Amino acid sequence: MHDETSLWRESGLRLSGFGHYYPRLLVENETADDPAGNAVDEAVIGRLDVRSRHVADEEETPAYMGVRAARAALEQAGVGADEVDLLVFSNWTDRQFVPEWGPHAAHLLGADRALAFDVCGACTGFVHGVQTAAALFGAHATWRHALVVSSERFSRRVRPGSKGELIVGDAAGAAVLSRGAEPDAGLWDSLLISDGSGRETVTVYPPNGWIKSSRELVSIAADSHADLAQRMLARSGTKMDEIDWVVPHPGTGQLHTAVRERLSIPEERFITNYETVANTGSASVPIVLSEMSRDGRLKTGDLCYTPTVGSGWYYGGLLFRV
Repeated sequence: MHDETSLWRESGLRLSGFGHYYPRLLVENETADDPAGNAVDEAVIGRLDVRSRHVADEEETPAYMGVRAARAALEQAGVGADEVDLLVFSNWTDRQFVPEWGPHAAHLLGADRALAFDVCGACTGFVHGVQTAAALFGAHATWRHALVVSSERFSRRVRPGSKGELIVGDAAGAAVLSRGAEPDAGLWDSLLISDGSGRETVTVYPPNGWIKSSRELVSIAADSHADLAQRMLARSGTKMDEIDWVVPHPGTGQLHTAVRERLSIPEERFITNYETVANTGSASVPIVLSEMSRDGRLKTGDLCYTPTVGSGWYYGGLLFRV
């Protein structure tokens, strides 16, 4: 990356509403029994610190879940489905050839005039979606509102009976990106970095499509988090202690500890819902922002940083003021 200034601080774009959806089935993990797993499990997962996770049924497709999260986000933003100009849909767990999920979700939502398409980027998908939407606003002066929807069925991408099955879950999260931010508010910056040399860090290959992680995942991810923070804080002239909330994509408990220690982030400002809903892929950041906006933790004026890492290898984040 050669651009060392914040991308969107003068754009007038803001995240105006958040929504989330959890599948009907809630599975409780037996906290008294912490399966040892294999050597990779010990290196990547460590202690089992997920108490519960949601598992989607056949009806709860990515589009079904995504539409429900999107409706909640639109309601909070005070925006009608017919006012949506763009819908960007992130998903990696149910990737298919054609058709993509985005147009189907837009149709079910009633956002039929919106341009809709899918992005991936694995667990960085929400960052990818927001950055893509923000960039397209620059090319369409009449657009007012975009929806970024992240919907994942991670439970389908783990080997049944493995320790990994106990730390992933299904969910959808959504955010509305709108014009009209007050000065110094709204979206400040986004950064998405790809590094193909790390493509084997996390893989999902045929025939079973089950996720496989390298033993070095935690150290590679921690290095990526450190590089991302250094770049984004420098670009915006921000210090870590000025950020009110760090809302990361939750990989594993091992990774959370490594990132907090590496970046000296107080635990009370490092927010995930990993213990109660597990790792939900690209949906993980917007579902937390949605929960925080509804329970009163996320307040006007708060500065939020959302770092993520994902298979590819990708890493990236958003910086925005509510």
